[in-house]
Amino acid sequence: MATQNLIPALPTSVRSAPYPKASPGYGKRAVPDQCPPAADDFAFLPERERYIAAYVDRLPDGAAMSIKSLAKSQPLYGQMAVGSALRALSVAGHLRQVRCAVGDGESIRWVTRTFWSRTARDHEWWTAFLAAEEGRCAPQPAVAPAGPPPWVPDEPAAAPETVEAPVPVLPEQRAGESQGPSPAYLALARLGRTDARLALSAADCAVLEQLAARWFARGADADYLTRALTAGLPEAVGSPVGFVRRRLLDKLPPDLPAAQDPPARRLMVECADCGALGKAEVFRDGLCGPCLRSARGAAAAPAPEEDSGAGCDVHDHVRRLREQLKAR
Repeated sequence: MATQNLIPALPTSVRSAPYPKASPGYGKRAVPDQCPPAADDFAFLPERERYIAAYVDRLPDGAAMSIKSLAKSQPLYGQMAVGSALRALSVAGHLRQVRCAVGDGESIRWVTRTFWSRTARDHEWWTAFLAAEEGRCAPQPAVAPAGPPPWVPDEPAAAPETVEAPVPVLPEQRAGESQGPSPAYLALARLGRTDARLALSAADCAVLEQLAARWFARGADADYLTRALTAGLPEAVGSPVGFVRRRLLDKLPPDLPAAQDPPARRLMVECADCGALGKAEVFRDGLCGPCLRSARGAAAAPAPEEDSGAGCDVHDHVRRLREQLKAR
């Protein structure tokens, strides 16, 4: 007598729906250097987190990782349960959600990516990985497309000799007049109108022009130079050109380095609990400072014996993970 298979088939309504693909640039991204799949990959996690972790681990890169998409594509847990499980998996070191800037200039846009690791990682590993990932998010210089080298004739024909007509050279005074007076010259020329005691002649302005140009080269403008030269004048100035020369030398502003704007952040980590954005190095176990303190306070509080929360098991998993990393 043939043995009948008594295991009933799963109903169609229980089977998982096909996974949705995320928009280009979004979705799941597996990190490198993971251990091969094993039966005990998520053994230390609670049942719900273990199920969600195994489901996410089977998803290909580029799969949608939003709470709504994950709740819709698997049959057991709704959006609230999936959200709590993702937060626990982030604390356990299996995932990080980040915002990454893509593009450059006016075409820049922020995309949400979920980096997934089957092997649980500690805080230091995630910080180093995300720092390297931020460098990969930075715009790269354009590379010329590969192609055949430009054609060069073996023996270029000699160009016929041509006699160039001489270019007329303007006298130095006329050349200067055609370009107009410099800002330094104009600032010196206006000193006499600001204070008659510093009235300079055209020859005096030409002599002092190079000294005043050094002020402009160090970031000063005409108003700054005028205030510095006319402040605290004596009742009478015997030699305006000598007095101005002395002040141009003595009050020369310092040569400050050009201010450099800090490079814009192109990757920000998202807190697994409140969704706040920040640098990877200031997060701990996927949580920002306030959420981390709140989680530690909840874990330290004694839980009722009849209700062992999933969060305690996740923190135990993190503790075991750190002990294994120290033992290596």
